[in-house]
Amino acid sequence: MALPGGWRASLAAGLGGVAIGALAVGGYYSFIRAPDRTATEAVVRDYILAHGEILPEAMDRLRARQTAQYIGANRARFETPFHSAWAGDPRGDVTLVEFFDYACIYCRASNPHIARLLAEDPHLKVVWREFPVLGPDSEQAAVSSLAAAEAGHFRDFHDALFATARPTEAAVAGARAAAGVASPNLTDAYRRELQGNYELARAVGATGTPTFVIGDRVLQGAVGYDALKDAIREARGRS
Repeated sequence: MALPGGWRASLAAGLGGVAIGALAVGGYYSFIRAPDRTATEAVVRDYILAHGEILPEAMDRLRARQTAQYIGANRARFETPFHSAWAGDPRGDVTLVEFFDYACIYCRASNPHIARLLAEDPHLKVVWREFPVLGPDSEQAAVSSLAAAEAGHFRDFHDALFATARPTEAAVAGARAAAGVASPNLTDAYRRELQGNYELARAVGATGTPTFVIGDRVLQGAVGYDALKDAIREARGRS
């Protein structure tokens, strides 16, 4: 998973903290038994070298903590939809946020899973966030999608376009017709929404689509119905 630039330094510092924390424990015991500091450092070093597998685990845990902190501090930005780009319970106890791209086959494959979760879970809220990363067709589709959301017809457009194979110009026009939305221009409001979505996605390490944010967790790729349901259950248990 790619990380925002500032996180690399944080991860390095966190990993350094593993060794520092171990040395701090050694310092506590030095008060009692006064072991040689060099010997203590050697024990810590040898342990890390002998158990290098703890370093990726430490990185993953640190990344998860930092991601959870960022989501918590910016939850309203993640979970507040752009006009009608949401479905389910407006006061849902869990919100599933999906960053998606209309040219992404994995997003298309995930769409029925989202629909199933909404049908089964009366307390779930789903928020869709445009994250067009697959080229000009994606970007043009995203603008039409934002226009549909602004007009109150997001879901009609969304489902109609995902029912096609690719977001070609003709497919997007057909989805707009199905949703009753005119051909849009790229407004300042749409630019701000897209910029904000890119910022949020990058901040949680999104490397592609779909990327889901559920509670404090981030799931990347077409993880499937069961994984999404488990994440919802976990988030609900923590609320």
